[in-house]
Amino acid sequence: MEGRTRGSMSSSIGDSADLEANLTLSDRLKVFKSSGFDPDSYVTSKCQHMNEKEIRHLCSYLVELKKASAEEMRKSVYANYAAFIRTSKEISALEGQLLSMRNLLSAQAALVHGLADGVHISSLCADDADDLTDEVLYDIENKQLSSIENWVIEFFDRLEVLLAEKRVEEAMAALEEGRQVAAEANERRSLSPNALLSLNNAIREKRQELADQLAESICQPSTRAGELRSTVLALKKLGDGPRAHTLLLRSYEKRLQANIQSLRASNTSYGVAFAAALSQLVFSTIAQASSDSLAVVGEEEPAYSSELVTWSVKQAESFALLLKRHTLASSAAAGSLRVTAECIQLCSSHCSLLESRGLALAPVLLKHFRPCVEQALTGNLKRIEQSSAALAASDDWMLTYTPTGSRASSTAQIAPHLKLSVSAIRFNSMVQEFLEDAGPLDEVLQLDGVALDGVLQVFNAYVDLLINALPGSAETEENPVHRIVKVAETEAQQTALLANALLLADELIPRSASKILSSNTGQSTPSKDRQNRPEQREWKRKLQRSVDRLRDSFCRQHALELIFTEEGEVRLSSQMYIAMDEIVEEPEWFPSPIFQELFAKLTRIASIASDMFVGRERFATILLMRLMETVILWISDDQTFWEEIETGPKPLGPHGLQQFYLDMEFVMIFASQGRYLSRNLHQVIKNIIARAIEAVAATGLDPYRTLPEDEWFAEVAQIAIKMLTGKANFGGHVERDVTSPSVSSAKSYTSN
Repeated sequence: MEGRTRGSMSSSIGDSADLEANLTLSDRLKVFKSSGFDPDSYVTSKCQHMNEKEIRHLCSYLVELKKASAEEMRKSVYANYAAFIRTSKEISALEGQLLSMRNLLSAQAALVHGLADGVHISSLCADDADDLTDEVLYDIENKQLSSIENWVIEFFDRLEVLLAEKRVEEAMAALEEGRQVAAEANERRSLSPNALLSLNNAIREKRQELADQLAESICQPSTRAGELRSTVLALKKLGDGPRAHTLLLRSYEKRLQANIQSLRASNTSYGVAFAAALSQLVFSTIAQASSDSLAVVGEEEPAYSSELVTWSVKQAESFALLLKRHTLASSAAAGSLRVTAECIQLCSSHCSLLESRGLALAPVLLKHFRPCVEQALTGNLKRIEQSSAALAASDDWMLTYTPTGSRASSTAQIAPHLKLSVSAIRFNSMVQEFLEDAGPLDEVLQLDGVALDGVLQVFNAYVDLLINALPGSAETEENPVHRIVKVAETEAQQTALLANALLLADELIPRSASKILSSNTGQSTPSKDRQNRPEQREWKRKLQRSVDRLRDSFCRQHALELIFTEEGEVRLSSQMYIAMDEIVEEPEWFPSPIFQELFAKLTRIASIASDMFVGRERFATILLMRLMETVILWISDDQTFWEEIETGPKPLGPHGLQQFYLDMEFVMIFASQGRYLSRNLHQVIKNIIARAIEAVAATGLDPYRTLPEDEWFAEVAQIAIKMLTGKANFGGHVERDVTSPSVSSAKSYTSN
């Protein structure tokens, strides 16, 4: 029964604690804010039916509540620095006025009591002249006054000596003794009001003299740390706490300025070493001032805490401006991101040590450092662009193995599947160094967006260089003066341009940026989740779009080589089909030369791509698809071609239609065998064939009576592929001898 009662009591206490935990902090503190709060009754009500475990739970709960209350007080203080300082000064002034008013009232009260006592003594003398004569009263009073006056004279003589010899502790004890004697004399009325007032004024003057002496000692640069703390504490005990705290901070500020001047005089250069020494000096001084402030005034005075925070912010701003002027500005202007990063990292590490003391000064520093960092980032990115352009001017566009190490080439390892040209290797190295330098800054300044956007910018600039390296590219033709890259003459060199861009965008650059991307997600986040973040996916898509831009330029350049001659004349025109019907003899059925060249070009590029895009076969397939689509879409969209086919002056005839059909069938078959026939390309070819058939039908001929069966087109296309690849082997069968395609075509045609 007892166990059940105790269990229910524990559960009720636990439920009460959970209920209180769900309340806001202000609601949980209401019970303590009431004027009638009784601690004993509160503890008794909580602990009356509790066992030891429950009492311990309550104690831990009260400790947590105390910490939360202190944290709320600290936040309130930091949120209202200026208001707290202003209020503190107003309270100090008000206390001084109240003290003066109290002394004035005391003097007036003593005067009133003296007058009342004089009247009483006069009445006694008139009524009882036989009991006490005026002479006796005068002698007794004169004797008492003489004893106190002698003490007062000795007291002030002793106090003068103590003040002259700067014996602070003894002087403070003597002043306390004088205050007690004056209070006792006032209580016993052993001094006349004027004498008591004079005594109090004299003690107040000596107290002020001692306070001025202590203030002067605090301001002396020769005062040691221990002596400084004791002097400030003594001044606070004299009732001048705000002045003591202000002088303490002012003393540390003067010492800091003197030490900074010495440091600057001893340094010939303002590099990382200077930044480290200056940062150590400034933040250690702030830490020492914080410790002394806490030791002297404690945590109970919010005004002192606010003054300390304001003073610390001022010192941090002065430090940031000094470091910015002498170190960060010059390194940022030179694009030296590494020096800038090391300086800011050192400052941040020193600054973070103050957070345990309640001084969060990092935002102050970062406000001044961020423009320098952004300038250094911009300069570094510009240097990468310039270096890449210089290397591209002499690059032979031959792929070599890529070192996977970072700065130290001696520790670099060779990755067999990573091949880049010289300019791409150097570009990757510079980007990797840039991201390594920007990594520490990202932890402090959250620069992931700026740094990654910068990498995207320089990658786009490098892709522009690769596009300019293509022969006859639109960029170099429009701006021939800016041709600063070595032209990739061969197809292997041109495909190497794509390999450079693809490997950089698909693997190397994202790998280098992974540290920055993961640092913003948090170390506890799985790597797979970090890679699937929306902003990271979008950034990678932007890299891929730059690669697609280069790929489209590559396909356009090769398509133009097929479609146009060097003189600019169109090779793929309607006349090559219309003119076939002007010949009386039946033509030799074989794919047109331009499509034979297309097949040969795609075969060569596919072979080159199989070596360069190891592990990235999908990109090679898409490349061939895009090249095929570029040529076929040109035919589909060429209005001049179709106007001549459909309206003449001489429209397309049966032989021209059969040759056109054969060419399109040839394209579909070898693209299908190469696995780069897309659905879009297949549909476009079907639409083109249907449009050509309709053009012939519009002349009054029945195209289906003149066209062979589909098997004939497929057979001739397959024979052409074998012959073009050198794999044709028909033995001795005359029926299958396709050395002259007309043999097969005539047989197939007549069989229809």
